[in-house]
Amino acid sequence: MKKNIHPIYHQDAKVTCSCGHTFTTGSTKAELRVEVCSHCHPLYTGEKRFVDTLGQVGKYQKKQQIAKELEAVRPKKRQKQVEKQDHQPKTLRELLGQM
Repeated sequence: MKKNIHPIYHQDAKVTCSCGHTFTTGSTKAELRVEVCSHCHPLYTGEKRFVDTLGQVGKYQKKQQIAKELEAVRPKKRQKQVEKQDHQPKTLRELLGQM
């Protein structure tokens, strides 16, 4: 077996939350930083707070807004596609009927 391949395990690793709460645990890293802990997570606290990680909710809302703006432009394109499809024969009988 290879020697010295295992990481160092710290029994008193310090965990710091974005809310300011700190506690110790065991980890291979001496210091950890987390965004949500048991003191500020809505599931544990019971309060209805919106946890937004890295602005994901803002990004989603921005995409939804762009989609609504594009929806006003798209019906014209879709209408042209539908009209084009309506003029194309769909069955062999329709093809032979046009001859």
